[in-house]
Amino acid sequence: MPNLSPRDLDDIDRAILAALSDDARIPNNRLAERVGIAPSTCVARVRALRASGVLQGFHAEIDLAALGRPLQAMIAVRLTVHDRAQIEAFTHAVRALPGVLWVFHVAGVNDYLVWVAASDAQDLREFVVDHLATHPAVAHAETSLIYEHKRGPGIWGAADPA
Repeated sequence: MPNLSPRDLDDIDRAILAALSDDARIPNNRLAERVGIAPSTCVARVRALRASGVLQGFHAEIDLAALGRPLQAMIAVRLTVHDRAQIEAFTHAVRALPGVLWVFHVAGVNDYLVWVAASDAQDLREFVVDHLATHPAVAHAETSLIYEHKRGPGIWGAADPA
């Protein structure tokens, strides 16, 4: 099924997406009540949103320090050549590396931003040296430590004050 365009989504679809963005574990009955539809209609709409690709998944936010990876960094990467095959190969390779949380292919001075979690400074250094600085496609890698990050409001409105 092709992706829906924004004009294909009605107010109920948008309300469902907003509620799931706020709490992806909300039970279907509560979700249906919150958006003002029957539970059977709600489950059908959620399934349709998933099938169309609008709703891509449900994710947990995890305290990485509790998993022994308290140090996070954003690594800006510049490639040597901007060949489609090299870009695809680099993207595939970096997404498979342990500790990589997100990979952003960006425009501007840098080609990628790679968000990683490491156990300590030495672990982060080894990640950069072993996987980025020595990678044949990489011309430059610059690491910025992340002191803190908080989730923003997204497209739905005011941020959670917590």
